[in-house]
Amino acid sequence: MGLFNFWNHAKSGEPIAKDAPSPKGASDNAAAPPEELRKEIEKQGLDASKIDIKVEGDKVKLGGQAPSTSDAEKIVLAVGNTKGVSQVESNILVGKTETESLFYKVRKGDTLWKIAESQYGAGKGGKYEEIFAANKPLLSDPDKIYPGQVLRIPKSGGGAQASR
Repeated sequence: MGLFNFWNHAKSGEPIAKDAPSPKGASDNAAAPPEELRKEIEKQGLDASKIDIKVEGDKVKLGGQAPSTSDAEKIVLAVGNTKGVSQVESNILVGKTETESLFYKVRKGDTLWKIAESQYGAGKGGKYEEIFAANKPLLSDPDKIYPGQVLRIPKSGGGAQASR
């Protein structure tokens, strides 16, 4: 899948969002240990049994197998959106290949409606439901997103624009 950059609050000078997951052992400059990241993946309702996790400071390397592209993307996000992670390298093999999503980093003042309009075009805010669905179970409520969080943006028939 590739290399994914995430918000590292310590490096950016921004405070860590209160809603960002903080697994045991995570610090401002280092990811949690692999077993704690595995628990974070499973807490999101995702199968981590075939995922290999290696931590090198604030970088996490993922390998192994996931049932589908969307599951692999959600696993990357479950790990990358935690405290102390600035980068995730994913070498996860997928059983069912699907169209890869774009990723979007939430900014202060964003809503899923605004994100949908920025990605799909003016008047397409109603597509926020597609974004919400693509990020379940990572999101439990469409109104609970936070700055620095990275979301999956599914490609649509109209085509999502490049992530900003």
